[in-house]
Amino acid sequence: MRQIINHFTDDDLYKFTMCCAVIDNYPRTQVRYRFIDRNNTVYPAGFADELRAQIKMLENLVITEEEVCFMRRKCYYIPDWFYTYLKGYRYDSRWVHVEQDADGHLSIDFEGNWSDTILLEVKVLAIISELYYIMTGQDAALDYDAYYSHTYAKGERLLQAGCSYSDMGTRRRASFQAQDTAIRAMKDADMAGEHPGRFAGTSNVYFAMKYDLMPVGTMAHEIIAAIAGMYGPQMANHLAMEIWANTYRGALGTFLYDTYGWRIFSLNFSEDYANLFKGLRVDSGDNHEQLDLICEKYRSLNIDPRTKQVIFSNGLNTDEAIELQRYAEDKCLPIFGIGTHFTNDFPGVRPMNIVIKLLAVKITESWPFYCDTCKLSEDHGKYSGDIETVDRFRAALHLND
Repeated sequence: MRQIINHFTDDDLYKFTMCCAVIDNYPRTQVRYRFIDRNNTVYPAGFADELRAQIKMLENLVITEEEVCFMRRKCYYIPDWFYTYLKGYRYDSRWVHVEQDADGHLSIDFEGNWSDTILLEVKVLAIISELYYIMTGQDAALDYDAYYSHTYAKGERLLQAGCSYSDMGTRRRASFQAQDTAIRAMKDADMAGEHPGRFAGTSNVYFAMKYDLMPVGTMAHEIIAAIAGMYGPQMANHLAMEIWANTYRGALGTFLYDTYGWRIFSLNFSEDYANLFKGLRVDSGDNHEQLDLICEKYRSLNIDPRTKQVIFSNGLNTDEAIELQRYAEDKCLPIFGIGTHFTNDFPGVRPMNIVIKLLAVKITESWPFYCDTCKLSEDHGKYSGDIETVDRFRAALHLND
């Protein structure tokens, strides 16, 4: 089997920015993650063996000088010491345990130092997605010329509607070539003529380098969930904003607020942080309702929400983004992060619904036990974590009141 991931920066920017913040603030923290397949997919026989082999191949990846120079140029907010760390970083397949049961279902667990294992998530998900289509034979039917035209048309519609949007589709792409094709089409559409919108870039650092785009992204729920496991969910958002501000000094100022829902975040979102952060990212719940809550909160702090960015990334497609642009353009500065709709939208191909979520954390390796954590969000279907932990966190946050 050919190696699927061949570039160190074939990864989403937010994994690198979070890794830097973790080393800066929690250098000895240990974590456990687990793979979740929301479609309960039956994988082909031997899939686990091939996946183990692909993860082993990651050990050969080394960041290149070209990649470092690009990140230094575009990601000015990342401190220089972090590139020294990346130059010495090596993946270790021993951090990952892969099993496949008799029915074909996949089980994957991750454990290790947080600053090491944090760089596995996106690459492993991208491997699983592409490997699945290879081993089921669906990859043979992927028409990339037609896909370019199809994606170009999406880009034209978004640009003409005034949308500022980016690609965030690495994790569940049909293939490396699919994401390459989609990004090339969207850049070409953006360069083709005058329009009120813009293609803002891609979360994938390697493709941003290849096409001279801006790599985009800040953080994931993981960092708030880890802090909640260590210190409790009530103040996890506040602590996350504090460490993010200390690490990046006002840069990367979009906060992902919905790890434990709007209510507790809004209590943590004080005027100083509302002014410091450029905006918020909506990743669950009803987009219109969430935007109205955000605007109301800003106004309560005497901040004009029309001066703040709101990034929408909740499983959007082209039509939904255009409709939301019309609703939001007079209320805030809307931006759209679109993933699977860009990188896995082939006729007859069902995109995978797979994630890797943080389950437990301990602040140093010397602790004899882990503390469980979970993610709640605004969608009950996106809850992750065992039932007991979810119930305990909900009680702590008075979500049953």
